[in-house]
Amino acid sequence: MLAHSSIQIFKVSSSHGLLPMVQRLLATCSGDKTLRIYDAHDFSELPFSPLTGHGYSVHCCCFSPCGQFLASCSTDASTLVWSMVTGDIEAVLEHPGRSPVRICALSPDSAHLVSGASDGTLALWNFPSKKLSRTGGVSDTTMVACSFSPCSQMFMTGSTYGDLRLWDLDLNHLLAEKNAHDLGVSCCSFAPSILSGGQVVQFRLASCGQDCHLKIWAISKFASGGFKMILLHTLTGQTAPVLCCAYSSDGQLLMSGYVTACSFSPTSPLIATGSMDKTVNIWRLEDRCSGNGKATAGRSNLLVADWSERDVTEWLVEEGLEGLVDKFKANNIDGTELLSLTKETLASELGIESVGLRSKLLRKVEELKNDSVCSGIPDEFLCPITRELMRDPVIAADGYSYEREAIESWINTKNRSSPMTNLPLLTTLLTPNHSLKMAISRWKTSQ
Repeated sequence: MLAHSSIQIFKVSSSHGLLPMVQRLLATCSGDKTLRIYDAHDFSELPFSPLTGHGYSVHCCCFSPCGQFLASCSTDASTLVWSMVTGDIEAVLEHPGRSPVRICALSPDSAHLVSGASDGTLALWNFPSKKLSRTGGVSDTTMVACSFSPCSQMFMTGSTYGDLRLWDLDLNHLLAEKNAHDLGVSCCSFAPSILSGGQVVQFRLASCGQDCHLKIWAISKFASGGFKMILLHTLTGQTAPVLCCAYSSDGQLLMSGYVTACSFSPTSPLIATGSMDKTVNIWRLEDRCSGNGKATAGRSNLLVADWSERDVTEWLVEEGLEGLVDKFKANNIDGTELLSLTKETLASELGIESVGLRSKLLRKVEELKNDSVCSGIPDEFLCPITRELMRDPVIAADGYSYEREAIESWINTKNRSSPMTNLPLLTTLLTPNHSLKMAISRWKTSQ
């Protein structure tokens, strides 16, 4: 049985022009030695897919933060870097010792790539130059999990021994949790946010394993240079080994499952899961605005402009407008087209002669616009002070993100109190929130 061992959804530029067409891509890799790339809008496979170049099973794949490249690793002891413009191999990174490579991960700043092998070795690569920087690791174990911190200055690995280890970019041990999961770690993932307060910077990490547990950890970095790792939660709702976990791009949702791979889309309410049954399932998240994060195959409640033609058809039926389904299908009306309909286009282009039917449809569309409270700027992208889209988000000592200029002005005039809690800020240190800035940039590109 061929497992889809890794899945990534991303948004990348697909042409070389000054104003490139932008599309969301879904990448999967498998035991059949290939990677497949899909357009996440309609899930059609791209012309250059499948990607062939590995000699054995492909275990993991990950997009570069800019979306221009895809990295994949394999039992053939190599990590390949692919162009997502042409599908060509940009670089072949041969793992030291020629041991099967089980995991690869790219840093959020695109500066580093780490690969981990079945003999416990790690290779840290300079990603822009595709040159080997350092090697290290732990003997007599298999590296099966890896995740970079949102600051890109360290990364966590997990092994079949059940340990979690934090490394810096010199491949020095920063800390180790040797019995994190009985029977072995299967996946680990840093949350995208950074919390700071006083002389401490804190990160969140999720890990899962063969013990059927999903665990949430707090990793603290002190001004003195020391680190501390504390278990915050152990989630025991699953009754089988937990094979994968992933945070959403805003850090508000955490997904785990007894499937071989899972991934959130960073720009739309989609999740993807891969399984040993050779299939990839795509799910929409409904009611995300109310925070329940329910996964469903139904229509999204977030952006009407993202609706497919099928979503529009379902909406017509729900609104008692079944008689228009054939006309809408014949004219390929999707969410964007639906929102731009006018009396003139309904009459001249869709041939709807009934004035009453045209009026009813336009009323329904107007209601749809008014009810889509989540179709504007996501709340987490707005500065809590100015309520405007952030351009340079930073994290203050209270753990909240603000527009840099706004929080600096607030600190200078409000006696260093928190705009959110009204409590004194323990420090005026502001940490750039690179993950949030990237998420805002991707969202703006999608509009």
